[in-house]
Amino acid sequence: MVYRSLVRPILFRLPPETAHELALLSLAVLPVRRLVARPFEAPALRINRFNHWFANPVGLAAGFDKDGVALESLAALGFGFIEAGTVTFYPQPGNPKPRMFRLSADQALINRAGFNNAGAAAFVKRVEHHRPECVLGISIGKSKITPIEDATDDYLASFDLVYKLADYIAINVSSPNTPQLRELQQSNQLESLLVALQTRNHELQKLYGRLTPVPLLVKISPDLERRDLEMVVDVIQRLAIDGIIATNTTISRDFLRTDKATVEACGAGGLSGKPLTTRATQMIATLYELTHGRIPLIGVGGIFTAEDAWEKICAGASLVQLYTGFIYKGPRIVRQINEGLVEILRREGFAKIDEAVGSRSKEIAGNQ
Repeated sequence: MVYRSLVRPILFRLPPETAHELALLSLAVLPVRRLVARPFEAPALRINRFNHWFANPVGLAAGFDKDGVALESLAALGFGFIEAGTVTFYPQPGNPKPRMFRLSADQALINRAGFNNAGAAAFVKRVEHHRPECVLGISIGKSKITPIEDATDDYLASFDLVYKLADYIAINVSSPNTPQLRELQQSNQLESLLVALQTRNHELQKLYGRLTPVPLLVKISPDLERRDLEMVVDVIQRLAIDGIIATNTTISRDFLRTDKATVEACGAGGLSGKPLTTRATQMIATLYELTHGRIPLIGVGGIFTAEDAWEKICAGASLVQLYTGFIYKGPRIVRQINEGLVEILRREGFAKIDEAVGSRSKEIAGNQ
């Protein structure tokens, strides 16, 4: 209540990116762990994926803490996992400002940040001394200055740097804010990139003496058609990629309540939040059916309540991620969703979250 009645009105008077930077700085410098550290653990919510136990299925999506400046404090809010980044090999300022916009009537954001970050080397130097007390995923993307034909080498350079810190590594090939990046979702380019990363993964496994390679996940766009999804699934299955994150932001502007002139004034960028809820959930269900439930899915897109998270879990997501909902509803959202999931499990007669994964995938996929 304090966030909605006091903190959010103050933050929402500021430009969106300024508010974001202020919130991140506050989390980085305030003793959050001592003040509010209340890890959320409930036996029914524990789940094992990617050779890791997650205390609960609610994670923070990539994009919120690109440089890993507040991971320990964010973990203290109760997240079961955090995905940091997206980081690139070369430091880069991102796209010109303003590049983040609120659509409050839609509980949505538009951003075209463009992977603004201090680079993978700086990220590693900071995070190796400040790891969060939860599962840590690291998202990597292509540097803007790197030509698309050299994308694989660029990803490999970042991969080499973050490898030793990551519980899993997410390959971001779906942001709409880096020119040509989404081309990497095409069959030949995606396969070439993932073959190179998987090969390096096994090399580094031996070098570091790990029992298993680092799990690799691919983050995909909600704007892919079914035939594109079938291609992505084929590549991922053949290369034994560990998981899929569905979905990134969308370039669609359909079904918005915000007036058209306001939306157009925001310009290009990825839309996140409530308008993406249904599309992301349906894509998760389709992916679950295409993979026969054999590849773990992380569901992201428009999660604001425990019911939103539950719908994605029933569609086929083993884990879920927040971003826009976290910004609109504040830090209490993490505990609220987890507490709500415990109640829903009891209501629906499931002993643990794992039993519910994909339980309504056919129904949800069929509603498209």
